[in-house]
Amino acid sequence: MTTPGPAARDAGLQPERTRLAWRRTTLACSVTAVLALRTALRGSGSPVEVLGAAVIVLIWLAFLGVAHRRVRQLAAARPPGLPARSALAAVACAVALSVFAVAVII
Repeated sequence: MTTPGPAARDAGLQPERTRLAWRRTTLACSVTAVLALRTALRGSGSPVEVLGAAVIVLIWLAFLGVAHRRVRQLAAARPPGLPARSALAAVACAVALSVFAVAVII
């Protein structure tokens, strides 16, 4: 009896679940960014608030780039593991977005 090697591994629905998880995370990040922008732009329109809003948009765009790249990688027949750089970038975007959202609220 032969044991199937790593190339014969059937991932089943795991790539699809991972793709859906990235979509949910992107949606949550988008909602957080929109709420932070709304709060930032409802103020007096001072340069600090506008700068905070611009930073929030840049962080959101960076996260969208990371998520989009990962979803495209998952479309491959044998998707690679998540590189440490991409994981750190996603975490950094989430933390930075949270910090700037709190800074805008205060």
